[in-house]
Amino acid sequence: MSEQKNVTMEKIVSLCKRRGFVFPSSEIYGGFAAVYDFGPYGTELANNIKAAWWKAMVQENENIVGLDSSIFMHPRVWEASGHVGGFADPLTECRNCHTRSRVDHLLEDAGVFADEKMSEDEINKLMKENKDKIKCPKCGASDFSEAKKFNLLVKSNLGNFTGNWGDDPAYLRGETCQGIYINFKNVLDSTRQKIPFGIAQIGKAFRNEITARQFIFRKREFEQMEMQMFLAPKGAMDVYEDWRKRRWQYYLDLGIKKENLNWHEHENLVFYAKAAWDIEYKFPFGFKEMEGIHYRTDYDLSQHSKFSGKDLSYQDPVTGEKYMPHVVETSVGVDRTFLAVITEAYSEEKLEDGSERTVLKLPHRLAPIKLAVFPLLKNKAELVKKAREIYDNLKLQWMCEFDDNGNVGKRYRRQDEIGTPYCVTVDFDSLEKGTVTVRDRDSMKQETIQIEELETYLNEKLK
Repeated sequence: MSEQKNVTMEKIVSLCKRRGFVFPSSEIYGGFAAVYDFGPYGTELANNIKAAWWKAMVQENENIVGLDSSIFMHPRVWEASGHVGGFADPLTECRNCHTRSRVDHLLEDAGVFADEKMSEDEINKLMKENKDKIKCPKCGASDFSEAKKFNLLVKSNLGNFTGNWGDDPAYLRGETCQGIYINFKNVLDSTRQKIPFGIAQIGKAFRNEITARQFIFRKREFEQMEMQMFLAPKGAMDVYEDWRKRRWQYYLDLGIKKENLNWHEHENLVFYAKAAWDIEYKFPFGFKEMEGIHYRTDYDLSQHSKFSGKDLSYQDPVTGEKYMPHVVETSVGVDRTFLAVITEAYSEEKLEDGSERTVLKLPHRLAPIKLAVFPLLKNKAELVKKAREIYDNLKLQWMCEFDDNGNVGKRYRRQDEIGTPYCVTVDFDSLEKGTVTVRDRDSMKQETIQIEELETYLNEKLK
């Protein structure tokens, strides 16, 4: 058996659609750009990714608690955070085919760095200086309109607000962390937590992305997994470095190879940040950001304290020292982790008999389906009945699938493509000797196991 890892985006997209991991949203209406739906297996994989993250963040850390804040928040939240005034990307239009693109993406593709703090004039100057290098991703032309800043917040007509807001717009949240900051005091007052402590959250965020690229890597509706650690100023940098090590190890523990991970340091920090590193993954289109780990100083709570008029400072119960807490943030997308996990697991193998198979070698805890149960023949009622009995028992403990469609070889291939670790086949020996055949996804080796020992066997394999 020889293994090939020639993973392309075309193969990933095809597998995800064919096997029910990811569907284009509103496909029967022609689709909706940069919006995708998780299918049956994709939903299970995404839930397993979120469960793994939650376990590593909340369950295993007594000083981190969970939160689920609302998607809608008071409009002043987004003023305080800087999103209303400064959450914008530079937009340009190809004069030849009228395709709109983000300038920083065009420059990046041309090997030119654009500082996110640049003004429109500075961006347009940079575009002119590199005109011959910049190409339209659709038609290849090099003739573009002047760049204009485009705000990424998604507006909503939720309704009128009380007080002085009248008809001012509400927004779908552009990131989940603001819900954590505005609940800092609530969590502090309602739990026994003391600084240092963290708040973790998994939730949807929305951005008016100008261009949609690279499948689910960049979406307009996406899900974030974020943890904000609130700290005393003294020693905060040490905590930051500790979280960098912990988050790197998390991906190794998740089954991602070290050579497919990379550290990227931000060269131009925003004014309030003290340090910012990204963990990048080697996607089929190259190393790109998967998780950001940032030391944000006291900016966030200071801003919300200023705009809300509420004192969000912290007083140490032992020393009596009062200060505005600093924040260390870890932020990763469910969708980007999903794409990285699929890419890492994707494999094409040429078998000894000359046949080929595609297999997702997902870690057991991430696999959407842990077990598949087959009757050898679907037209033998006694085999189907026995297989159903085994399936009904096992599904109480693991996500299982019953499959009697086609020959056993085809069923194996289907389960390989969705990453199912083990397949259990019920044959005539199951009726006569009380045994089943268990087949391992990765090695394809088969073992004969007594039915009464099956649950113990699988517990050991899947633990």
